[in-house]
Amino acid sequence: MGDQRFLPKYHVRRPADFQRAYRRRHTASDHLIVVFGYPNGLAYARLGLSVSRKVGNAVVRNRWKRLLREAFRLSRKDLPVGIDLIVVPRPSVEPALSVLLESLPRLAGIVGAGL
Repeated sequence: MGDQRFLPKYHVRRPADFQRAYRRRHTASDHLIVVFGYPNGLAYARLGLSVSRKVGNAVVRNRWKRLLREAFRLSRKDLPVGIDLIVVPRPSVEPALSVLLESLPRLAGIVGAGL
């Protein structure tokens, strides 16, 4: 099964990395999330989360972040390598993990193909 932990090296944390992805405007979206992508030159994908107050209160925002991190962790083998993925949830009903497990790899593949 391999190492599936969500290590710090898989996090996008620097504001400059977020801004670079937003400026590049390589996006894909569905009714749940918007995914921005930017090549990172690494041998693995990284995840950045931008969950605004429009999504809900702190409990709801933290739940979204946990679900998105878990979806990234479980689908990492299906994601394109060498890409930073910035994920922005749309204000909607909190999805099930199974829905995010389908949505994230599909949208990441679309973004990765456009780079």
